[in-house]
Amino acid sequence: MRAPPCAHGAALPLVCALLALAVLAPLLRPGFVLVHDMVFTPRQPLLPASFGLGSALPRAVPVDAVVGLASLVVPGEVVQRLALAGAVFGAALGAGRLVPTTSTGVRIAAATAYAWNPLVAERLFLGHWTLLLGCAALPWVAAAALRVRRQERGALAGLVLASLPALLSAPGGLLALGVALALAGRRAAPALLALAVALNAPWWVPSLLRADPALSDPAGVAAFAARAENWGGPVLSVLGLGGIWNADVVPVSRANPALPVLTVALVAAALAGLRVLARRWGRSPVAGLAALGATGVLLAVLAVLPGGADLLRWASAHVPGAGLLRDAQKWVAWWALPFALGFALAVETARERVRGRASAAVAAAGALLPIALLPDLAWGGFGRLEPVRPPADWTAVHAVLAHDPRPGDVAVLPLSAFRRFAWNDGRTQLDPAPRFLPRTTITDDSLRVGGVVVGGEDERAARVGALLREDGDLTAAGVGWVLVEHGTPGPLPRRTLARLERVFDGPWLTLYRVPGAVGAGPGGPAAAPVALSWAAAWAVICAALLWRGLPVGRFGLRPRPGTATKE
Repeated sequence: MRAPPCAHGAALPLVCALLALAVLAPLLRPGFVLVHDMVFTPRQPLLPASFGLGSALPRAVPVDAVVGLASLVVPGEVVQRLALAGAVFGAALGAGRLVPTTSTGVRIAAATAYAWNPLVAERLFLGHWTLLLGCAALPWVAAAALRVRRQERGALAGLVLASLPALLSAPGGLLALGVALALAGRRAAPALLALAVALNAPWWVPSLLRADPALSDPAGVAAFAARAENWGGPVLSVLGLGGIWNADVVPVSRANPALPVLTVALVAAALAGLRVLARRWGRSPVAGLAALGATGVLLAVLAVLPGGADLLRWASAHVPGAGLLRDAQKWVAWWALPFALGFALAVETARERVRGRASAAVAAAGALLPIALLPDLAWGGFGRLEPVRPPADWTAVHAVLAHDPRPGDVAVLPLSAFRRFAWNDGRTQLDPAPRFLPRTTITDDSLRVGGVVVGGEDERAARVGALLREDGDLTAAGVGWVLVEHGTPGPLPRRTLARLERVFDGPWLTLYRVPGAVGAGPGGPAAAPVALSWAAAWAVICAALLWRGLPVGRFGLRPRPGTATKE
């Protein structure tokens, strides 16, 4: 099962760096890229919600805390660039190193197949950078899991450290756990599950401690279902690592009429390559990886299969946490890894059947094919990712809220989760207020997808929205401030605003102080168990760092004499 030694040299890292540069070249200019769910600010504040202590669902835990701490050290612009470059470069390098071959050309084919594909493009344009970091971690998690399977010393500690980028989000943590379980073997499963429980505790503990169940609007099942990107239908789109629900982020090249036929050919080639992988790694781990890939595809297309939508609607309405299955196309990341490895080994097989210059041409064609099929990932999607400077109004409002002793949270208007500002060229972007202002902000978490409005899960946001529309008492809900963002679609409650005290008025933002004594807002989860969840995660990470660094007694499993390395 032990892979052939990796060929040394700078070719693979250099190609991976060039791939990252080709995708992210617009970020060489100063400013922030603000598209859809991706919001970075000069210095993200550390608030109770950053650690899961807010009243809303901890969707951005622990990533908000990590970004907030990182932006204390380096500017937010640098944090964003490091995150995005790390996602593309890390994914490419990890896949290239993982494929068991001595051919640099085959490694490059694996790198391009894993880092240059519709999953990466669509999630990047949708701003899901934490999911991309999770995908980038999967090849490294797979390599560490194979070492755990071989019972090498320090393997479990290495697996913990390889998983860290994925642990920034709940989906990423689950993606990493799936790969680890698929490749590490049955004997390691209890230890892996225990580690996953501890490492992911910062988000699941506050989720369980919420007073209201984390149920989702069943309307989201249809709104977020995988969609067809061409005449081949949604299943073929997903098998080709596409099929995202948001048509606005789909590259134009995905409408290529030849793409469904090419997808079938590529999937067949990848499956043939997995047979080669099984001869080198062993049948059991490759079977586990293939089964995981099939599971990812099934979850991604479940909403468009007979009976699947009904099952998901029932789960959304009755099972807390089922919202993780709402945007189910993200689970196709489990298929992306075996697809890339199998494709690269299929290229190697084709290369071995020819000789001389033709052999090099086959390897080059394999490396360039993913790029040729998706040329509009280059240069930030031909202009989709353009850095901008937020207006000075944001800094001014931040200063007012930071220095005014009046208590109270900030309600943000218009009541919409997303914005389209002229200063950002009208791009759809998540409201930047929660990651810019030094106080807890209340924003509407309902979503409009096409003509469907998917209800939010934050009861406090719904209550404050009703008070704003009905000119109710905002102070009773713990609101001491109202921020109006101009130049973005959405109605404003003029009658409510007329009785508020205007504190700052700029071309893009107006800040109001709510008169009266501000009451206490709804409390979040109990602080003690949330603090313990963070302590548990940090204890595991620190233990892994210590054991990897200690010269003796490395953390891991040692092979017993006479134990076979294959299962």
